This record gives sequence, structure tokens and C-alpha cells, in this order.
Amino acid sequence: MLNIGWFSTGRGPGSRGLLQFVQDRLSAGGIDARIEFVFSNRERGEAAGSDAFFALVDGYGLPLITHSSAQFRRRVGGSFAARRDEYDGELRQKLAGRRPDLCVLAGYMLIAGGELCRAYPLLNLHPALPDGPTGTWQEVVWQLIEQRAERTGAMIHLATEEVDRGPVLSYVTVPLTGPALAPHWQEVERLGLARAQAEMGEELPLFQEIRRAQYRREPYLLLETLRSISRGEISIAAAQQASPGHAPGVGLCLDTPIAAAMAADARQPRRD
Repeated sequence: MLNIGWFSTGRGPGSRGLLQFVQDRLSAGGIDARIEFVFSNRERGEAAGSDAFFALVDGYGLPLITHSSAQFRRRVGGSFAARRDEYDGELRQKLAGRRPDLCVLAGYMLIAGGELCRAYPLLNLHPALPDGPTGTWQEVVWQLIEQRAERTGAMIHLATEEVDRGPVLSYVTVPLTGPALAPHWQEVERLGLARAQAEMGEELPLFQEIRRAQYRREPYLLLETLRSISRGEISIAAAQQASPGHAPGVGLCLDTPIAAAMAADARQPRRD
């Protein structure tokens, strides 16, 4: 049985949706894995979004462990970045007795410092291919448009002290060409990227379509990665021995099982 620690700030519907997607499918069987606990860097009562996330966690009967990073900041003062390892040390004390095989960073809004990266294998989802752009998902999409990229995707990698550069475990690809996207690319070419950004920003149709294509596949990528780890098809130990940094061809391509899972879900009757 693969024991999973789930790390999330629980800030909004995306965090709830990802937990619900994975937990519902783990409960249905087919993957020898379970979420052992959920950790959040917020306490109950701090924000409406995280409280809604905690209600979901409670509904599943999952153990919830919290340690407020906001309260930590107020208590110690100064730069949080300079005290990150201290916060992570307190976090580890909160998790004493827990022995997760791996931890998933799913909407966890803190950068994991060296203390945490060394303590647990941390799986992080990044909305780009192994040889693709780094940065936030918004920065990634704009870079893809600027590069006139023909494909993108998402990947799962091990979090390290070098942000977005840990060893890659798996990835899924997304084509950015074809009849559906052609008019959107033509629009950007007609306006020019600078004008398109200034006039429409993230409402630019091409921006929206690229993010939508990535976003739809990300929960499936996480689930299928957990399945592959539980089956021994992906070795975290081997990845930890790999050289840091992304390179083309690194990691397990999960295009086929993800396409099959998405098609199967599409055939299911809608629940109104």
C-alpha cells in the first residue's frame, strides 16, 4: 500500500477539485494507494477557501494536520524565506509519527525548502513539459505563445531546492496545433503579442485554450503517476539518484493511459 501525504493550502476550488478527483478514484479501488493525511499551512478559521477545503477533508474522514505559516510569520518576524527551514522543522514535528512513502504538493502555496525536500519525496505538478518553460502557469502560457510552441503539457517532478528543476517522474503532452487553435494563433499574429497582451491579457482566446488543455489533463497525470508508482513502473529512488534538471525524454510519458481515462470518463453519464 502506497501511503500518501497530501500538502495543500486549500485556497480555492482548484485545490478542492484535485483532492476530490484523486480521493474518489482511490476509494473506488484499482490503485494500491491511500491518502494517509492532509497537511495545510492554514488553520481553521483563517480563510473561507481553506475552510471549504477542510470541510471536504473532514467529509472524507482524512486526518488533517495544520500549521499556519501566517501565524509563524507574525511570531518570528523578518523574512519568511530566511526562516523557511525553521518553519519546515516545526512542520515536521507536527508530522511526527507519520511515515508517508511520498507527499503530493497540490495547491501548496509555499516553496518547499531544503529541510522538507530532504525529509520526504515531494511530488510537484508543473504545467509544462520537461524541456519546457519554468515559472507560474501564467508565465508558462505566455512563454509558449511567444515561442509559437507546437506542443506543451504537464509533468510531475520531485521538488528540490532548485524550483521547478527536480528529477522528472512523468509527463503528458498537449498539441498546440490543428484546426481548432489555428484561428487563435492567427489572431495573435495579426495583433502582435504585445498588443494582444495589453488589450486582452489572460482573456486572450489562445491563452485560455492553452491553459484549458493543460488543466484538463493535470488531475489525470497525478492519478496515473500514483498508479505507476504503486505498480513499480516509476521508481522514486531511481529518480532521486538522477542528476537534477529537466531534459527531453526524461520521465515516463503517460499520454496513452491518460487519453484512455479521459475517454472513459467522457462516456460516463453526467451527474446533475
